[in-house]
Amino acid sequence: MLQRDFEGLTVSYHTLGCKLNFAETSTISRGMQGEGFQKVEFGTASDVCVINTCSVTQAADKETKLIIKRALNANPDTFIVVTGCYAQLKPEEIAQMNGVDLVLGASEKFNITAYLSDLSKKENGEIHSCEIEDVNQFIGSYSIGDRTRAFLKVQDGCDYKCTYCTIPQARGISRSDSLENVVSKAKAIAEKGIKEIVLTGVNTGDYGKGEFGNKKHDHTFLDLIQALDKVDGIERIRISSIEPNLLKDEIIDFVANSQRFVPHFHIPLQSGNNEILGLMKRRYQRELYQEKVARIKSVMPNAGIGVDVIVGFPSETEAHFLDTYNFINELDISYLHVFTYSERPNTEAIELEHIIPIPERKRRNKMLRILSTKKRQAFYTSQLKSEHSVLFEHENHDGFIEGYSENYVRVRLPFQTELINETRNISFQSIDPKGIMNGLEVDVLV
Repeated sequence: MLQRDFEGLTVSYHTLGCKLNFAETSTISRGMQGEGFQKVEFGTASDVCVINTCSVTQAADKETKLIIKRALNANPDTFIVVTGCYAQLKPEEIAQMNGVDLVLGASEKFNITAYLSDLSKKENGEIHSCEIEDVNQFIGSYSIGDRTRAFLKVQDGCDYKCTYCTIPQARGISRSDSLENVVSKAKAIAEKGIKEIVLTGVNTGDYGKGEFGNKKHDHTFLDLIQALDKVDGIERIRISSIEPNLLKDEIIDFVANSQRFVPHFHIPLQSGNNEILGLMKRRYQRELYQEKVARIKSVMPNAGIGVDVIVGFPSETEAHFLDTYNFINELDISYLHVFTYSERPNTEAIELEHIIPIPERKRRNKMLRILSTKKRQAFYTSQLKSEHSVLFEHENHDGFIEGYSENYVRVRLPFQTELINETRNISFQSIDPKGIMNGLEVDVLV
């Protein structure tokens, strides 16, 4: 079937991976709707299904196959488009998967309709993907699917060479949106009644590099947040993740005194052992990380701090792991995101010796997840009987409405429609068995 007029056709989307992917899927969706497509929920029958993939771990690759199968179960004739990091890294592998019709790389994903002249099912997926060395343009993106918060992409790509990571191969060099464009998008988000913006990127703290196609920084991340702090209509701005070596003291101090930036940081650690950090080619040692956490807590005692950590990296002995465990245990942080090391093709780490057996990797992962639960419990307990602003979402969770405080505590109240997308001053009363804070409304914030 030849198809160039998309009016009345339906499209569904599924996104795997990070906040950056969600921002990009939302932008792709708005573009396709502008050309006539009608968006429907994933899992329902649609003429086209777009799957935006991740490839941080082997698990993300496997999940792609499951998502394709779910899309085909909803409609065996749906035209399946696969894009994202996995599609850029292994387009031929994806093209051979049952049901895949089109595979688009990093440069092609924002122009999907240009490749949809024929929506008939293919025996093998058609590939349109350029070499990652040729990917140097910046395509701005933001998500507006959630009425409460938006993910705003400010930076893409990465010039770091961490030995375990495929992201530079999947997304290319570090590059940034212009300061003017970011501010303009923030204003557009505010006009839609969205109360919170989450800044996203591959290496967000490297913002300003490649801003106008230049290899140098035209602006810094501090310049960016200072400009965004002046945008009217946005109540909160949250930094999704920032490398410890790029989290300058000036940034911490600015957030501490900002009216819009919230006291919540997510800072990748990856290992608490300096020898392993060296093998990973991370750009800091644990002492710097410790200094950053201490600095945050000195000016924002109630700040929430999240930590990324990888277990089972090649050559990580039991002593190395326990060094990481004890280091994190002593840190004044709030929660962990724990990743089990996964061998990725074309990375330096895959050539390292002393491979950690999978069962041992899983054991270490479990130990750190238990530690994360204890850390979150301790952080929540420290916030009891204090008052915080909470931005409530729209879902009804068995009679409760939930939201996040400015310092990233999950809070719930009995469901009330008038609380949806509203900020309230809440007194933290107790922690329920699921680890959610029970709150009591004190007054409406002005």
